[in-house]
Amino acid sequence: MTEGRWLMAVAQLTSPEVVKEESVEDKVKEAFDQLWGVIVWNDPINLMSYVVYVFQRVLKMSKQDATRHMLEVHNKGKSMVAKETKEKAELLVHQLQGFGLQATMEKT
Repeated sequence: MTEGRWLMAVAQLTSPEVVKEESVEDKVKEAFDQLWGVIVWNDPINLMSYVVYVFQRVLKMSKQDATRHMLEVHNKGKSMVAKETKEKAELLVHQLQGFGLQATMEKT
């Protein structure tokens, strides 16, 4: 092997492979871009006034917004009451379930 070919072969073997690493900012942005919907489902147990109270307390909704979502749950069977990061949505679902509401989450 001639010296020129040898150097080219070594250069090809030792060339660093370009690997794109995600920065912390990219990971945070991706986490916030991936929002999860918190869904409350209709049930035959809870009073409408109680559902409004829970929405106000857990979700910090105004009485008007809480009533609107409660009526959507009552009339349509469900309502997406919040869109949050996965961790926040999990917390809200847990809190709503703690008050006896049927709540789930899904990717939006």
